[in-house]
Amino acid sequence: MLLNFLDALRAAGIPASIKEHLLLLEALDRDVIARRPEDFYYLARATYVKDEGLLDRFDQVFAQVFKGVFGAEGVEADIPEEWLRLVAEKYLSAEEMEKIKSLGDWDEIMDTLKMRLEEQKGRHQGGNKWVGTGGTSPFGHGGYNPEGVRIGGESRHKRAIKVWEKRDFANLDNTKELGTRNIKVALRRLRRFAREGAADELDLDETIRGTARQGWLDIRMRPERHNAVRLLLFLDVGGSMDPFITLCEELFSAATGEFKNLEFFYFHNCLYEGVWKDNRRRFAERTPTWDILHKYGHDYKVIFVGDAAMSPYEISHPGGSVEHMNEEAGAVWLERVAHTYPATVWLNPAPQAHWGYSQSTRLIRDLMNDRMYPLTIEGIDEAMRELTRKR
Repeated sequence: MLLNFLDALRAAGIPASIKEHLLLLEALDRDVIARRPEDFYYLARATYVKDEGLLDRFDQVFAQVFKGVFGAEGVEADIPEEWLRLVAEKYLSAEEMEKIKSLGDWDEIMDTLKMRLEEQKGRHQGGNKWVGTGGTSPFGHGGYNPEGVRIGGESRHKRAIKVWEKRDFANLDNTKELGTRNIKVALRRLRRFAREGAADELDLDETIRGTARQGWLDIRMRPERHNAVRLLLFLDVGGSMDPFITLCEELFSAATGEFKNLEFFYFHNCLYEGVWKDNRRRFAERTPTWDILHKYGHDYKVIFVGDAAMSPYEISHPGGSVEHMNEEAGAVWLERVAHTYPATVWLNPAPQAHWGYSQSTRLIRDLMNDRMYPLTIEGIDEAMRELTRKR
């Protein structure tokens, strides 16, 4: 099986060698990990993957080769599992949806949820009050409510202001072949070449001049010419961004190839106090946003990539994040980034014609000083023009 695993990694374009394979076998022989599938996964990944952009590709190969051995983690919520089963699904017309009113503001919704969990003793389906499935209650899943807390299940109407479940997001693959070279061409507007580093490239013109002047061979070297632009890339993942994975991978791949000085981080829906590099470890291995603001200079260009589709509370309220209780509102962190890095833009993969119907999109656009552009060739071109504008 391990030899098949090695072959599958190579077939997927991951440069796995026999040396690394033997190193993995030696580690297993010396019992450096506990005999658990999860520990073996992290050991194999640390052994074979040397590029963060290949993490998602490794995950796909691992899941294919060891299917059935490495199980998925379940929902971590103190709610009876049978409540989360979709028993009945309620279909409502547009007119019926308009008649259903929200409970009120953020605080009222969260206080009511706390009361429901204290009062409710059994499973419920349908109806408009208790935690359950179907119906028009603001708590549960499988039904409809303009604002509420989705507990388990799958998102249908994108209306939840909080999500009670553990969700897994996939890392983007920066080696994915581009569907078109036009993305790279558009990104090339953001270039400023400079010769940096060690002098390891032959300078033919100066060598000829020096040889002619000295009368003997006078070899001159120079640093290699690189794009000197420094770029911070923040990528929204999971939830409503899932339909845009391919498009974002193409952008990610193009940016990785075009910019030597590129740093990327993931976030979900809105920027808060922490971001991460690996979606599998997004709760355990986070980078404080404050550290980023202090580590990378003001000359960095910043690109956010996200559909800006979320509850407005995620932007405007402390505790508004769907996944954790954030002490400061998302708007505060976005304003800090825009203040620290004057050259900041937002690329939105959602159709531009739909932006006006989303309150959260309008809020993000205002925070970005209207520097939101569609994730199209024309949109990328406009964004690159904005980033190169003198300030």
